[in-house]
Amino acid sequence: MSIQEVMKLLPHRYPFLLIDRVLEWEPDKYLVAIKNVTFNEPFFQGHFPIRPIMPGVLITEAMAQATGILAFRSQGGQPKDNALYMLVGLDEVVFKRIVEPGDQLRIHVQLRRLIRGVGFFDCEAHVGDELAARAIIKCTAKEVVE
Repeated sequence: MSIQEVMKLLPHRYPFLLIDRVLEWEPDKYLVAIKNVTFNEPFFQGHFPIRPIMPGVLITEAMAQATGILAFRSQGGQPKDNALYMLVGLDEVVFKRIVEPGDQLRIHVQLRRLIRGVGFFDCEAHVGDELAARAIIKCTAKEVVE
């Protein structure tokens, strides 16, 4: 799935779109995506000037965006214009490795279960063979009125 297809499924745009490509996916099961981490990311100016490190909350957000792609794509089409897939909970979040410019995050999300419209996903982000972060992420689709 190219970046153009990703942008049809997620409302996020620069500088907050954190998925560059989807490598593989199976409806209602799992998705594998990548985020190329470059020195041009705006957060590196302040986090940290002497040693640029990708903030953990943004690694977690990239995993959450991957769950949104899986959820919307599993529904068999594009989301409605007023639909947002919103983060409602994080459990067992662990950061194991620093992510820095030049790294490529490989994000794997797997649907654990769906209960009353809330999806529970097992998520991991790797750099190469090393685990960078993992979490159980809970999300739900909401219609938003402007």
